[in-house]
Amino acid sequence: MKTLTALSTIAACLLSVSACADNKATQAPNIIYILADDLGYSELGAYGQTKIKTPNIDNLAKEGIQFTQHYSGSAVCAPSRSTFIEGKHSGNAHVRGNTGDGNKGRMRGNHPLPDTRTIADMFKEQGYATAAIGKWGLGGMVGTGHPNDHGFDLFYGYLDQRHAHNYYPTYLVKNREFVELDNPEMIKKGNVKSDAVNDPKSYAAFKGKEFSGDLMADEAINFINSNAKADKPFFLYFPTPIPHAALQLPEQALAKYDGAFDETPYIGNKGYFPHQTPRAAYAGMVTLLDDYVGQMLAALKKNGIEDNTLIIFTSDNGPTFNGGSDSEFFESAKPFRGVKMDLYEGGIRAPFIAYWKGKILPGQSSDLISAQYDMMATFADLIGVKANEDTDGISIAPTLLGKGEQQQHEYLLWEYPEKGGQQAIRMGKWKGIRTNLKQDPNAPIQLFDLSTDISENNDVASKHPDVVAKIKAALTNRSPASLERWDFDGYKVKNDASE
Repeated sequence: MKTLTALSTIAACLLSVSACADNKATQAPNIIYILADDLGYSELGAYGQTKIKTPNIDNLAKEGIQFTQHYSGSAVCAPSRSTFIEGKHSGNAHVRGNTGDGNKGRMRGNHPLPDTRTIADMFKEQGYATAAIGKWGLGGMVGTGHPNDHGFDLFYGYLDQRHAHNYYPTYLVKNREFVELDNPEMIKKGNVKSDAVNDPKSYAAFKGKEFSGDLMADEAINFINSNAKADKPFFLYFPTPIPHAALQLPEQALAKYDGAFDETPYIGNKGYFPHQTPRAAYAGMVTLLDDYVGQMLAALKKNGIEDNTLIIFTSDNGPTFNGGSDSEFFESAKPFRGVKMDLYEGGIRAPFIAYWKGKILPGQSSDLISAQYDMMATFADLIGVKANEDTDGISIAPTLLGKGEQQQHEYLLWEYPEKGGQQAIRMGKWKGIRTNLKQDPNAPIQLFDLSTDISENNDVASKHPDVVAKIKAALTNRSPASLERWDFDGYKVKNDASE
């Protein structure tokens, strides 16, 4: 009898384990989408960076798949985020530039996202817990643009992009409440004087006690822990403001690059707060972001959900050119032409790494041409729901998982009404771009063969009129609504590169 009882117990245990395994195999996957801010294509070790250390992100690339031809949705913050949230390219997405909503002070926000089905709504329809933690940039407390109105159960961070220019703010926003922080009021009052550039006291006023990056990383990890404990699938959108200027970071993060580079103090003459060792500060900020990624991965492992969680790491646009950053020194956009605010490759080509233990084969590299607005279709594919019918994206799940036939884009499209007005098309190996459209609506199309001219130095439009004609047709044959929004005066664009 004892033997039979033991055998029955073992059989029950085995059946239980099998049932748990089957349940785990069919469980809805968690998805974490990490969006760095102004991080250049070549600022990660996995993409050739040698001066900045990013071991955790590099390991995700080593253990997952790394894309070499992925693009952000736009060349600056707000419209890039809009393409992700809406699943549309910047010719159709509602937020097209870094513009304010007309409100002041704490109520200020950016051009608001209208009432539309978003990527977060899609997850909520499937019973997911949803969070946006970081920099929103698609509306403020007033109007239609608040993240709680667009499918996110939890928001924590900066609603307004200008608010995000200070990593030691006096408050952050949690849902519809202001969270007061123990930081002094910091106001930019001119540059550091020439006779005080080497005096640490000149920079002391731009440090605080509570660093927003740490607070947002802690909130993200709490979100992971609480939903893992509740056995609830989650979608975590983590649009960190790092490494966007200002150059501010905790001392322990800065110390990792103490004496690492030759430095010229940044006195604040190109916007944002000054810093005595700007190169060390910038490198330290990128490495600090890498630390946050490591902490999130550790939380997944601790909760036993690593093998049911897809992690994606990418950036919202190319590297910046102001605020004390030194993109030339770090070769941040190498080998591309242009930086943030440009539709040349340096402004929109983005790193893209996907890791999913047991689902994505390690050590892969893909040259699939893809864009930020592909995520809605991709995530819909992965969680078994329909993306918006009017999405401009395609699912890249077949490439991620190595299953099924991968659809290809006929072309990618960008429209950016700032910096004179620009349009661009990526069509196979060809890249077409038009600039200075505000002054010249009929500006000619510049054409580059990216297979032989990755730096976009040789305009070959005159040699390939047939390709130019195809690109011109793609730029004009679009919906009336998108063409109406290509009205510079009607859109009231304020050229604010700082955002």
